[in-house]
Formats: sequence, structure tokens, C-alpha cells
Amino acid sequence: MLAALLWDVDGTLAETERDGHRVAFNMAFAELGLPWRWDIAHYGRLLRVTGGRERLLAAMAGDADAPALASEREALARELHRRKNRCYAQIVGDGAIELRPGVAALIDEASERGVRQAIVTTTSRANVQALLGRHLGAAWAGRFDAVVCGEDVRAKKPDPEAHRRALAALRLPALRTLAIEDSCAGATAARAADVPVLVTRSAYFADDPIDTAIAIGPGLHLRPGWQPAPAVRAAEGITLGDLVDWHGQAETARL
Repeated sequence: MLAALLWDVDGTLAETERDGHRVAFNMAFAELGLPWRWDIAHYGRLLRVTGGRERLLAAMAGDADAPALASEREALARELHRRKNRCYAQIVGDGAIELRPGVAALIDEASERGVRQAIVTTTSRANVQALLGRHLGAAWAGRFDAVVCGEDVRAKKPDPEAHRRALAALRLPALRTLAIEDSCAGATAARAADVPVLVTRSAYFADDPIDTAIAIGPGLHLRPGWQPAPAVRAAEGITLGDLVDWHGQAETARL
């Protein structure tokens, strides 16, 4: 039986990447007088590298304008990442990034029905604080039984460490939980921890092949377009009942 939801953040709770993190990186570049500007398409390619600091290092590896020494690139990446997080908090605080439709309703429904919830992300805690503090209030962390962020792990998604830490904090077996992710990296991480996965497609990962999900669809606010189709009838949006049903079907298939 489903006992807990494990929420990813970037792309899952909100479309943060294109109009949040990307813009914040460009603001950080401008602050330091650097010539780099990441357009929407280029940033989409860089997202194949998980982690903001790691993404910066990957981009610098092939750029003639980057420092020559690895130690200098590492120091620059740390400073840029620090500035980027501050810029991102400003963008979120200004109201530019909303939760994806259907997310808040599902969080509320799970809380009301006693299903535990956790945040499982490898973005920084400051970024999670900025987003959820804005949309769920100052006491947002109290709504989740575990919060695992990038600072809490040595390896980022698609490594399963974050999911395993969340399971340990919740003291639940993997098969009693359900991860909600938007990308192949997130789905791979969850499945490597034996956690069933539901994928709600995001802008940057709309067409990526993902074959490890118990259900996959265009958004929690929509019922058409999900595979498999939700069996429970509802007026609109994906409900906790749909998640319980998909989870139960996957559990039966494993028997």
C-alpha cells in the first residue's frame, strides 16, 4: 500500500529551469563581467549534467574563455554557483516561478489523507527554501517528513543516494513509496533505489524516452495523455486515488 510520496523539485514541482535557473546563471555571468550567456536550447543540452556547479564545470571544459587551470575553474564555478543561487532566490521572490498546475492540490490531498511526503532533490537547500517558502509559506518544511537536498549527498541523480537517504529517514521500504519525477535521470535514480516512479513531463524533458515509470503523463492538472490512462474517474487533474491505483497495479504486477 502506498505510504509516502517522494517529490523531485526542479521540473517536477515547478518549471524552474528555463525561466529560473538559466536566467539566474546569466545574471551571475553578467555580475562577474563574463561573456557567457546560455540561451534556452544550449541550457537544455547542459541539463544532461546534473547539479549546477557540475554543469558550470562541464560548460567551462570546452570554452576558450574559461580559466586554464582546473583549480581556477573550480573556484570560479563555486563563486558563480553562489551568485546564481542568490539571483534565483530573487527571481522566485519576485513571483516569476509558479508551482506547476496540480502540484499544490496533490500535496494538500496527500496531507489530508495521511500519506507522508518527502522532498528528494539534488538541487541546493537554498533553492528549495526559496521556491517552497514562496509557495507553501515559511513553515513549508513541516509539511514534509524528510527533506533531502544536494548538500546531503555525495553523488547526485541519477545516483540513487538521495532516494535511499529519504527512505532511511522515513523508515519505509522502497515499494511502499512513489517518486514523482520529470526526467530520465530522476527516474533512473529512483528505480536504482527500488522506488516506483511516476513521471510528469517537463519542458526540457518532454520527449525523452523513459521506460521505468509506472505511469507517465503531461502534468498533474491533466487527465488526458497519461499512460496508462487513469482508471479512477475524476472531474479534472490527477488525484491521489490515481496514484494509489497505479501503485497498486505495479505492486500486483511484481507478485
